[in-house]
Amino acid sequence: MPPRAGVGLKPVHYRTILDEGPDVGFFEIHAENYMGAGGPPHRYLEAIRSEYPISLHGVGLSIGSAAPLDRDHLMRLKDLVDRYQPGLFSEHLAWSSHSPVHMNDLLPLPYTEETLLHVARHVDEVQSALRCRVLLENPSTYVTFARSPIPEPDFLAALVRHTGCGLLLDVNNVYVSAINHGYDEFAYIDAIPVEHVGEVHLAGHSPSHDTAGRTLLIDTHGSAVSDNVWSLYAYALRRLGPVPTLIEWDNDVPPWEDLSAEAERAETYLRQARPRHGAEVGDAVVAG
Repeated sequence: MPPRAGVGLKPVHYRTILDEGPDVGFFEIHAENYMGAGGPPHRYLEAIRSEYPISLHGVGLSIGSAAPLDRDHLMRLKDLVDRYQPGLFSEHLAWSSHSPVHMNDLLPLPYTEETLLHVARHVDEVQSALRCRVLLENPSTYVTFARSPIPEPDFLAALVRHTGCGLLLDVNNVYVSAINHGYDEFAYIDAIPVEHVGEVHLAGHSPSHDTAGRTLLIDTHGSAVSDNVWSLYAYALRRLGPVPTLIEWDNDVPPWEDLSAEAERAETYLRQARPRHGAEVGDAVVAG
């Protein structure tokens, strides 16, 4: 996957992409939107895939769930990986299901040794089934646990050591969680094992307030990237070097011109970033 800026693929932009062939590094798709057998979504995706690299981003695997992974869902993911050969595959360090209930939110985990071993088993199962490296994304969070003794960057680093997975660094999620919980977002970036980061996400967020009137940021993916997140991204690139970077804009999807302008801004940062020496970008290359 080239260390360029990409955008999420949205149906409203299919025709513009195919008719105009914009200079975009890659497109990312949400796997669950393409789990049907055929129809227009696959027809357009096949045409776009023939011209551009793609990354595959899962939102429904519930890799942190206490229950066993849904094997049917995992096999549908495998079908997509085999069909489209994405340059990267990523999922969230979160859970969203407790059989038979499926929630629309990506819920946080307590960072304990027990959780670490459980999630590592799930990551091993996913990588064995898909035959590719999984990038795990740091979550945006709004609550903390009474007992969560392992700092999130250390938990992610331990998962890499246990499983050989990679990391997806969502810079907006870092900023949102740091403001919500009162920690230093730059110190978080300093603590991430950068040699294992294979992709970066950037997105917009919305301000709100909790019941005590304190500022609460919500990871909405419904607006342009904030200046604070751009600043944190620039800081991260000093450690990362150029890494494939996605603009996420999933709600209130803007005209193509607005979305591509965000990608071009990310490209500017990437062109200015110095290559990371002695480390490889953590692409999730599909095994042959």
